[in-house]
Amino acid sequence: MPKQYVRKYFIMGSQDCSRNPEDILAEAIHGGITAFQYREKGVGALKGDKKIALAKTLRSLCKKHDIPFFINDDVELIEMLQVDGVHVGQSDTPVHLLRKKYPHIQIGLSVSNVEELKNSPIHLVDYVGAGPIYPTTSKIDAKQTVGLEWIKTLRERYPDLAIVGIGGIQLTNAKDVLHAGADGVAVISAITKANDIDKIVKTL
Repeated sequence: MPKQYVRKYFIMGSQDCSRNPEDILAEAIHGGITAFQYREKGVGALKGDKKIALAKTLRSLCKKHDIPFFINDDVELIEMLQVDGVHVGQSDTPVHLLRKKYPHIQIGLSVSNVEELKNSPIHLVDYVGAGPIYPTTSKIDAKQTVGLEWIKTLRERYPDLAIVGIGGIQLTNAKDVLHAGADGVAVISAITKANDIDKIVKTL
């Protein structure tokens, strides 16, 4: 997976939006996001047919504009949507099972500390999500913040691995994350709550 695909990585589900998710994604694509992850989780998240309907709409939009489309551990949607990739956490569907069943899709894995790193099959993933770098309000169950040092640690150990910083990243700190060694930044509220999405994405 070329590292430039994770440079401006937008994550969103309906629970993150105060207006139409399709409109928000369209504006983010116009602004220049390089990848999108559909993450329908948490309080107020859609379920069943409604979740699938929104997923199909957002998938179609990404396909139209050649934006890599990822899902967040909703493995039942992998084949239905013909996704480009899937992102999983440490307690989600194991990476080795995903790689065996779906050898051609991109796989991202969240890694938050040395212990998790030790237990992770890094050789099987296309990128890692490092964080939360800063405190975040987008995930109720977010882990303890790891700071920029964690990105530096990962970069030293894996010089060629695609690393995406996530957690509390805004315009004010995105450059610090990149300077620490990340190839890209993953954001939710920085885009979903922006008054001028086009401007925010271009500046990230």
